Amino acid sequence: MLGLFQPEKGDICYDGRHYADMTLEEKRDLRKEIGMVFQGSALFDSSTVEENVMFPLKMFTNQSYNDMLERVNFVLNRVNLENVNSKYPAELSGGMQKRVAIARAIVMNPKYLFCDEPNSGLDPKTAIVIDNLIQEITKEYNITTIINSHDMNSVMEIGEKIIFLKNGVKEWEGSSETIFKTDNEAITDFVYSSDLFKKVREAQLKEQG
Repeated sequence: MLGLFQPEKGDICYDGRHYADMTLEEKRDLRKEIGMVFQGSALFDSSTVEENVMFPLKMFTNQSYNDMLERVNFVLNRVNLENVNSKYPAELSGGMQKRVAIARAIVMNPKYLFCDEPNSGLDPKTAIVIDNLIQEITKEYNITTIINSHDMNSVMEIGEKIIFLKNGVKEWEGSSETIFKTDNEAITDFVYSSDLFKKVREAQLKEQG
């Protein structure tokens, strides 16, 4: 969906625009509308935090350095990171690296935000912070956010529309409310592998009589 790989079959459409039919310039313009948070953050190790966040602006805009720096500082402040401009990724914790990745993803004020396993490798407390941050930014900037995750706590906490995939095929689609009511075997096997969700399911069944 980012255009990093060309699909062998099928089609990808953005607001009715077919990606395969776009010119290189149109694809470049579309890419400006997309922010991406990679699973491992994908920060440039040899670049500072400031340089990492500024990278999309340098690639896709003709803004002056001062304007870019102002925008970088704004998004870093928005993800609750201050005085880290000159630090390198290796000097930051996993949670801070993820917040830098989010800042870089929203620096272009994207229309779409893709997050690949945003809580991967984070402790539960930090994972909640990242979940809340993504949820806040989604609403604040009116972004369409798509999250790929195996973390059911995250899915239930911030997922408005949930799609369950198995072996590359959509097995189920619904909401955080209807997910507990489905009889779809593929999703119940996955969801209720967790003791917590088993207890929730059992409590719901008791309430239903």
